[in-house]
Amino acid sequence: MCHYKLFSDSSCDLPDEYKQKYNISIIPYSVSFGDETYYKEVVELKTADFYNKIVSENIFPKTSLPSIQDYIDAFTPALQSGYDVICICLSTQFSGSYQSAFNAKNILLENYTERRIAIIDSRQATGGQGLLLYEMAQMQCAGYPFEKVISEAERLRDTAKINFTVESLDYLQKGGRIGKANALAGTILNIKPIIVMAHGELSPAGKVRGFKKAVKTLLDMTEKEIGAEAQNYQFCVLSAANMEKAEKLKKTLQQTTTYDVLDIPFQVGVTIGAHAGPTALGICYIKKYSA
Repeated sequence: MCHYKLFSDSSCDLPDEYKQKYNISIIPYSVSFGDETYYKEVVELKTADFYNKIVSENIFPKTSLPSIQDYIDAFTPALQSGYDVICICLSTQFSGSYQSAFNAKNILLENYTERRIAIIDSRQATGGQGLLLYEMAQMQCAGYPFEKVISEAERLRDTAKINFTVESLDYLQKGGRIGKANALAGTILNIKPIIVMAHGELSPAGKVRGFKKAVKTLLDMTEKEIGAEAQNYQFCVLSAANMEKAEKLKKTLQQTTTYDVLDIPFQVGVTIGAHAGPTALGICYIKKYSA
């Protein structure tokens, strides 16, 4: 029996159905809307409500990472029940969530000396982080021991990639990812950026005119990158506010490729949505664990 429990911060955006199926616990980020009140993601503020608010009120929210105490409170019941803990966190390039979890680990191990706690930098975000967590759950179901799950997760994380685009550049500009002049020019010319998330970093991969062409570019990029190795990868589709577009893109992948696409699209949550905005749409993949 695998006597350990899986955790992640909420930036993984793993759909509820998978969290429940694999008994995965989530430590939430928080968000504020220009005042001092912070709301815990999902727990106190649903994702759909978050997007409705930022769109209807045209506001740019701020996020706050889980505290050391948040991690202590989350891990403690598992440790008290005799379980070890494995937790993955948003890329350290984006957040201090990993450090909070690591500090919580050191505090807890002073009292739970017989237990083991592993904190892993996912080097990913949203769907990429979620797919890593999904593969870890598959390993747990297959009976992989604590150490093997950790070593495999650290190997797989750099095979994960997100190819995505956005219809609106406002949130990328507000977050400092692109300049104001570029955002204005992009809006006037209907330019859509192609952005990738890999190896812990976010980087531009090109730009095209029109959202439909941007989506086709994502499909072409993914096909070129995967080549004949599709059977070795797990895929998912993600979207921010418009889950109908995610469902359509998922069906396109399922009908036109041999990709193993998770049937439930990922919704980009508060943590990443606050910076990418409500129009993000993308394809994520990761290499499957070695059985």
